[in-house]
Amino acid sequence: MSDLNKLTIAEARDHLRAKEITAQELTQSCLSAIDGADALGAFVHKTHDLAMTQAQAADDRLAAGDAPDMCGIPLGIKDLFCTKGVDSQAASRILQGFKPEYESTVSQKLLDAGTIMLGKLNMDEFAMGSSNETSVYGNAVNPWKVDDRALTPGGSSGGSASAVAADLCLAATGTDTGGSIRQPAAFTGIVGIKPTYGRCSRWGVVAFASSLDQAGPMTKTVRDSAIMLEAMCGHDPKDSTSADLPVPNFEAMLTGDIRGKKIGIPKEYRMDAMPAEIEALWSQGADMLRDAGAEIVDISLPHTKYALPAYYVIAPAEASSNLARYDGVRFGHRASLAAGDGITEMYEKTRAEGFGPEVQRRIMIGTYVLSAGFYDAYYNRARRVRTLIKKDFEDVFANGVDAILTPATPSAAFGLGEMTDADPVQMYLNDVFTVTVNLAGLPGISVPTGLDSAGLPLGLQLIGRPWEEGDLLNTAYALEQAAGFVAKPQKWW
Repeated sequence: MSDLNKLTIAEARDHLRAKEITAQELTQSCLSAIDGADALGAFVHKTHDLAMTQAQAADDRLAAGDAPDMCGIPLGIKDLFCTKGVDSQAASRILQGFKPEYESTVSQKLLDAGTIMLGKLNMDEFAMGSSNETSVYGNAVNPWKVDDRALTPGGSSGGSASAVAADLCLAATGTDTGGSIRQPAAFTGIVGIKPTYGRCSRWGVVAFASSLDQAGPMTKTVRDSAIMLEAMCGHDPKDSTSADLPVPNFEAMLTGDIRGKKIGIPKEYRMDAMPAEIEALWSQGADMLRDAGAEIVDISLPHTKYALPAYYVIAPAEASSNLARYDGVRFGHRASLAAGDGITEMYEKTRAEGFGPEVQRRIMIGTYVLSAGFYDAYYNRARRVRTLIKKDFEDVFANGVDAILTPATPSAAFGLGEMTDADPVQMYLNDVFTVTVNLAGLPGISVPTGLDSAGLPLGLQLIGRPWEEGDLLNTAYALEQAAGFVAKPQKWW
């Protein structure tokens, strides 16, 4: 078999179990693809030798009949996850040279399931960005291209999205604080799910905003997301926000039968100046679900318009607190000091050199809204708005709605450099459809459902009830089957 790197997780699992391929052959196919794709900037730390060692161990487990579903599957790991003995920089200069002595819970669970780590993936610095242009490594590039224009793969999980879309790995880990799995998935024509807050442990994931961050899989299909998510989930006593709930067999729930399900269409998501192609795709998605037997109902989420400003108060506030630990003392980058410099100068110079402009901007915003004179005016008010947004969703679900259908992004992928020099608020608007899900702690998934007039992928988002990822994945599976999206980017890299 050739081009093994193009397989899905489900296909590779079946071939591995049937002894038609080996994990080493599968891994070597991915490593060859990675070595030929430096132009994409997706992988920032390659771990070839480690990958082949893990592949040999996976083959031994497969031969012994001790093989979970993910055994032998080669993955890329977002640089936000701490990986033992392997550079884990969160795409920031301030963590240059940091090689943890421990493994994040999510990546350890995947290793325990027999997966293979191909390397670390590019991202926006500390997950702060929507285009992968704040990375110390330089930007990742979308494998989809129009008129030789370099396009963003989205952010912050841009390297993960680019690698999966270009078949450099079978799947990748991502994290989602305000849309950082779902937006890049939509921009690159892949599937990305943000689970319910607390479903996946945050231990060992470099923190951005602790009440919003959540890890999830980025895959080629909904079925692959179901398989990988099961391996990533589970209670972790090291994370006080980790839910002590059983993890279902998500793949077994993919029946495609959504007859009688009630799907809500929120009127507040019909934004001013929404592109006609996004509006049309949203209507088509509703028609597809209706044809599959679901009932489509109009709903209201009245506090949606406050979500973006509330998010961009809460997230920077938590970031300013979390990033205070990077001081040049214990690990990572430390600035050179002049004679007479004290500890204050060391902090100032290290942080000025170590943090990029976007991270500095958010730290300053966060410190400002937490300051004594503005805490109530900004931070506490944003928290109250967050409670109202969460209640909007609770009211809708209490009225029998099973899932909510919205666009995933306000546009297709935009060109690299097109928004970075503009007002940063323009970049923040990319999160307009996704941040409500994080503020409410709900599961959300982006499913590729069509192409725009330029031939770029567009995605739709489904939002589910808390802890009902199985139902959400099944609805997404029905949408995926109806949309029949099979387009792939033409190789140029």
